[in-house]
Amino acid sequence: MATEDEVRVGLRERKKQATRIALSWAAIRLCVERGVDDVRVEDIAAEANVSLRTFRNYFSNKAEAIAARHLDRALQISDELRVRPAGESLWEAITEAVLARFALGQEDEGDQPPGRRWADGVRLMLTEPTLQGEYLKATVAAQAELAAAIAERTGTDVETDVYPHLVAAAVGGAITVASDHWIRANPPVSMATLLRDAFAQLAAGLPAPGTP
Repeated sequence: MATEDEVRVGLRERKKQATRIALSWAAIRLCVERGVDDVRVEDIAAEANVSLRTFRNYFSNKAEAIAARHLDRALQISDELRVRPAGESLWEAITEAVLARFALGQEDEGDQPPGRRWADGVRLMLTEPTLQGEYLKATVAAQAELAAAIAERTGTDVETDVYPHLVAAAVGGAITVASDHWIRANPPVSMATLLRDAFAQLAAGLPAPGTP
């Protein structure tokens, strides 16, 4: 049973994470509505009902706040992979780890369609030049952590072996491609369908179309 101190620490950490998430969504929402150049960090803090000082405790700028949801989800994929059953193949475990994280956080507020905020955030990070550097930095950090999780699962050395880094890079690329297709698809298509298809092709070695 958790001690009283452990309960307090756990509650404090959950509140901190909730504040971080609220600030990131506020940054995405405002920048989508007004344009990145017309949003100040003071506006983001006010939208999330916190002080400017609180914002500064979490993020150094609005680009970092926007990229935070991407980074958090990407890092959680590594955590998810580490607890997948040992009997699963590597690509099966990766597929389920990714889908588990993309099944979370898709809910939205009001009458917006599910996943709208996430789509807006991805579109913003992929198309806005002032945000692309922060998006790339978050992607690199997440890829390094995923490579470490893959190395643990495959018994390879993350420091000396190329394999875990190749797989992590392929996973990151597949997620980016699937996200881009999901945003542009007309009629809409399920993100889970796109991800499963992408990872199935990777698991098969990316055979050329039409190959028996």
